[in-house]
Amino acid sequence: MADAHAQFEPDEQKAILAQAAAGEKPLCPRDGTPMTRRSIGGGSFGLGYARRREWLICPECRRSLIFDIRRGTRN
Repeated sequence: MADAHAQFEPDEQKAILAQAAAGEKPLCPRDGTPMTRRSIGGGSFGLGYARRREWLICPECRRSLIFDIRRGTRN
């Protein structure tokens, strides 16, 4: 179970983000499974900003990636 909480490698993360930025449904680079998208709100209404994030989860290997939608970057 050493892989139970493993993350994607940096090159895998870039591939996933490129697919999402192109408007494609991201596929898990490990097993090719379509990743589940979950929108995450954030920020404080009083501070004048709100971060819009998306959480991409592979239902097979359970790895995931969270990124800022506007910036297209990880966390």
